[in-house]
Amino acid sequence: MSTEQQIRKGNWFQTFTGRSYWPADPRPEDIDIEDIAHALSMLCRFGGHCRRFYSVAEHSIHVSHLVPPEYALHALLHDATEAYLVDVPRPIKRMLGGYAEMEELNWRAIAARFGIDPVMPRSVHDADQNMLLAERDQLLVRTDRWDEWRLGIEAHHAAADYKVYCLFPENARDAFLHRFHKLIDGSMV
Repeated sequence: MSTEQQIRKGNWFQTFTGRSYWPADPRPEDIDIEDIAHALSMLCRFGGHCRRFYSVAEHSIHVSHLVPPEYALHALLHDATEAYLVDVPRPIKRMLGGYAEMEELNWRAIAARFGIDPVMPRSVHDADQNMLLAERDQLLVRTDRWDEWRLGIEAHHAAADYKVYCLFPENARDAFLHRFHKLIDGSMV
């Protein structure tokens, strides 16, 4: 067992770029935007229960366009923990003991890595909820429980009309990275 493994909490897994990542003991230096973009582009929203493959990466790009510019990087990265913890549908996520704490731990490492406030702006939450409604309308089968999806919000920014493209993973990854670099003015993080 290496010295690093003895010091770090839990076990690690290998990321797309070949890094070792400890989800129970994340550190900012472990975070790589290439890993985030790739993993999110390979994760299908709604646990795969949609008409076409629709990635978390594409979702994140859309959300980043629905917030004020000063919160666009927060919005792009709002689901970045899922690159390391996977996208768990909300009803399941809320029942997984310890998941919220692990998600918060990973979010803090991500926020530190990219120099953003770990407190998620309210506008990001609202845009995420509104995008959820647009995605529901375009990607899911309509049922008699459709109205229960309102989640106590009203659509803003015409999100219900926002077009999802269902990009192929490699296109979603590239678009995510392009948006990221545009938001940080082309500087490498």
